[in-house]
Amino acid sequence: MDNYTLNKPDWIRVRLSINNNYKTITNLVKKYKLNTICQSGNCPNIGECWSEGVATFMILGNICTRSCGFCSVSTGRPLPVNIHEPYKIAKTIKIMNIKHAVITSVNRDDLKDQGVNIWRETIKAIRKINPNTTLETLIPDFKGYKKCIDVIIKLQPEIISHNIETVERLTKQVRIQAKYKRSLQVLKYLKQKNQKIVKSGIMLGLGENKQEIIKTMKDLINIGVDVLTIGQYLQPTTKHLSIKKYIHPSTFIMYKDIGLKLGFKYVESGPLVRSSYHSNRHLL
Repeated sequence: MDNYTLNKPDWIRVRLSINNNYKTITNLVKKYKLNTICQSGNCPNIGECWSEGVATFMILGNICTRSCGFCSVSTGRPLPVNIHEPYKIAKTIKIMNIKHAVITSVNRDDLKDQGVNIWRETIKAIRKINPNTTLETLIPDFKGYKKCIDVIIKLQPEIISHNIETVERLTKQVRIQAKYKRSLQVLKYLKQKNQKIVKSGIMLGLGENKQEIIKTMKDLINIGVDVLTIGQYLQPTTKHLSIKKYIHPSTFIMYKDIGLKLGFKYVESGPLVRSSYHSNRHLL
């Protein structure tokens, strides 16, 4: 269940689509003991994406060192880094014949390198085994360490994304160990240092207002973000932040129009939109 206080509107209800591709990916993920944000993040689009042969892989385990109030990924002390993970993911992408792959990770504040060395090896392995596969890397903030961010930039994924997640006023509540301005600084640095697509995303329904949403959009466009995703927050469990409001699809259309007028090159906006939803369309 994804909400425990409000009745779920019809536009949030999703029918799980299952076909042979979905079953194939499920079996591969189990076989290689891989993690996907599709599963760990309880993504409502898992049926659609997996049935189309698209998945977002989560590296560095499935336990995060941060305790964001919105996220269903487990929090705690992560397991040791699996040095074989990069090859396993690259091999799975090959078997799945994926043309565009999205890679993300938990936060690994417990590691001196923030986990960026596994990031490096994963991207290199994917490039080697799948030379025609385009990549989006949805990265954590790496505590703002530029040396870590430089590693990703140097490898030149076609899209580099980092989600700001919510408006500035709610950041401390929603992203407890993160900082709104630090995320902006990461995104600004990404745009300054590379010529690839820079992307970010926000969630609605946590108590933000229209003025705050537009301010966040302006903050992102002012530092050069190319692509913006806007989706509805869905409460994973009773222990997570409560939904304040379900946003009507027409409102998402309105924000998409505002975003395009502000100058974003692409805006993906809708109740079920997640950062990696239709990611291949963001290859401008």
